[in-house]
Amino acid sequence: MSELTFEQMLEESFKTIRNGEVVDGTVIDVKPDEIVLNIGYKADGIITKNEYTNDSGADLTTMVSVGDAMTVKVLKVNDGEGQVLLTYKRLAAEKGNERLKEAYENHEVLKAPVTQILGGGLSVVVEEARVFIPASLVSDIYEKDLSKYQDQEIEFVISEFNPRRNRVIGDRRQLLVAERAEKQRELFERLNIGDKVEGVVKNVTDFGAFIDLGGVDGLLHISEMSWGRVENPKKVFKVGEEVTVLIKDIHDTKIALSLKFPETNPWANASVDYAVGREITGKVARMTDFGAFVELAPGVDALLHVSQISRAHVDKPSDVLSVGQEITAKIVDLNEAEKKISLSMKALEAALEESVEQGAQEED
Repeated sequence: MSELTFEQMLEESFKTIRNGEVVDGTVIDVKPDEIVLNIGYKADGIITKNEYTNDSGADLTTMVSVGDAMTVKVLKVNDGEGQVLLTYKRLAAEKGNERLKEAYENHEVLKAPVTQILGGGLSVVVEEARVFIPASLVSDIYEKDLSKYQDQEIEFVISEFNPRRNRVIGDRRQLLVAERAEKQRELFERLNIGDKVEGVVKNVTDFGAFIDLGGVDGLLHISEMSWGRVENPKKVFKVGEEVTVLIKDIHDTKIALSLKFPETNPWANASVDYAVGREITGKVARMTDFGAFVELAPGVDALLHVSQISRAHVDKPSDVLSVGQEITAKIVDLNEAEKKISLSMKALEAALEESVEQGAQEED
């Protein structure tokens, strides 16, 4: 039996490795774009920057030090130059996928920073494993611009896990929907009809404004914006404006709001403020063929019938009156139940003429 040469004994002293094998090594050299490891093999192992990190601008000398222990995976036993090509990133991604699989099966909520904004959504990395969150699953509302999420740490769940087809899908939307539902439940438990609550104007339409009450939207209808008339809600409210509103009604998940607070009700003292026989001043708000409606206060309109405008014959109100004109008239009727007031300018004319005649008789 022939004796082994020194080279043969040295060769046999090294372990054998295969492609795909996971090995341990020690860093013996670091360059900005390359890491050299002693893996107990006849050749050193090399990790290129692309096989260590996804950050193309990284400097490996700031991330790894000589003497560091690393567990890596063999990509190629011989890279053509007698060295072993290794990967740290792919092994970490495989471990990350195991983590994602576990989270998927347990419906676990994960948290990770957004590493990339893509055309159709966000990319996040969990332990070197990538997760794609489609734009439709990023939020519970439509968001056209996702740039605000760059580098932001967000929570999500794994809704689809199929790494073989490169489909690992994250879902943030369902968490937000669940959170909003819980807030709504808590808020509905606290709210009562008649409560005054703070809110923020979320949207304004032609028929009213939607007010965010802290997780629940309430509708402030145009008819409830004032005791007076509101022609255009968009001229009264701005998105983002803070308002104090009254809970008028709650029906299932719908909340009706109002700004008609009882203490500001202009009809509260109507029997005194608009007593029959009282002389009062107001502005012509609108006109019809049969008369003019005069605003005595916000929310209080009175009818001045065409027959009560003057002792002289008037065909239609617009012949002698105009919208915005201030007039003085006498209250001749008050119906508090139906909130109706009737005025007469003719009665004041008659009283004035009577007063003039009486004064003339006294002089005689």
